[in-house]
Amino acid sequence: MATRKPVSLLKGEDNIAETWSEEPDRFTDDLIDPFFLWCVKKNSSDITIQSDRPIYNEIHGTLYPGTYRNIDAADMAIFLTKLYGPEAQARLASGRDLDVSYEIRPDRYTRIRFRVNITAILSRGRDSAQITMRVLPSEPPTMKDLKIEQDIIESWAPRQGIVIITGPTGSGKTTLLAAGNRMLLERTHGCGKMITYEAPIEYTYDTIESPRSLVSQSEIPRHLPDFAHGVRNALRRKPEIILVGESRDRETISASIEAAQTGHAVYTTTHTTGVANTIQRMLSTYDMAEREERAIALMETVRLIVTQVLVPRVGGGRMGCREWMRFPDEVREKLMDMHFTKWPNELQRMIVDYGQTMERSAEIIFEAGLIDRRHYLLLSSSTGG
Repeated sequence: MATRKPVSLLKGEDNIAETWSEEPDRFTDDLIDPFFLWCVKKNSSDITIQSDRPIYNEIHGTLYPGTYRNIDAADMAIFLTKLYGPEAQARLASGRDLDVSYEIRPDRYTRIRFRVNITAILSRGRDSAQITMRVLPSEPPTMKDLKIEQDIIESWAPRQGIVIITGPTGSGKTTLLAAGNRMLLERTHGCGKMITYEAPIEYTYDTIESPRSLVSQSEIPRHLPDFAHGVRNALRRKPEIILVGESRDRETISASIEAAQTGHAVYTTTHTTGVANTIQRMLSTYDMAEREERAIALMETVRLIVTQVLVPRVGGGRMGCREWMRFPDEVREKLMDMHFTKWPNELQRMIVDYGQTMERSAEIIFEAGLIDRRHYLLLSSSTGG
């Protein structure tokens, strides 16, 4: 066994900085899952494995070492093979990062899942890797768990059209979508046929009781090459609901719009902040010559845009703060009567009547004593204008 730290250096006031007591001199395949289970029991939200550094657990937003010893190249090779497969290092060397999901079943009734990103890095002058593992709940949260505003809940399930969830990386977009899916599944009459395309699949719905629903989840690029291909695939499978993990390019955005125009409810995410910025960003993927036509198509189909960011909560943990806007018929008709370049300013004026600004949401949670003044001021300047 590796030499251990003195106990006085291992234990903080609350003991959460203590490293794994079973830490070996060398990680082997059969020790990886027990180590991950220990991390989960320590309430780690993210596990980071990086060459030439200890493994770190993120607990309530703070990093704590999970191992005393630095991870070397041999350890890293074991982790990469376990999480991705023997071709992991070759794929990293080709300039690609890897997104996968990983699952541990400690017993027949328990499933612990992780979202995994593997990225090549330079460490001490040589090529190496960093593995980031997000611990996923065993089942999707509810809208009540996330304290989602009633206005969003009531606008979440259009008969057809697009619901867009936006925010920076790590802002909980996928978690919000999963909670929305759960709400649809748990309705009295279910939701019919739901098809999702995700990269990777983070939440599963096996434990959700919904006899009038059928959920089919496909992982990109494991099952299909890209999101745009997925949407075209969905149109041949007669679903009521299509979830597109991310609309990041013109092909996927166009396919999502087409799906909404043909009578489906489409849910997707983008990496933008603010309602007005979301429309602008999606249209900017098109050439100028086709932008006006695509703007009209997007406005015909959009039903709800929600921007979410996560902020530290007073007393520990994080919470969501949201800006949103509904797009009922009168809003869409008014916007389509003006040139699309005037939409951003008009949206900023309309959001007060048809949704809520980030500034107002921040004010509400600040006055409730849930966030501190510094984060309130930061959010108040993030109006998305």
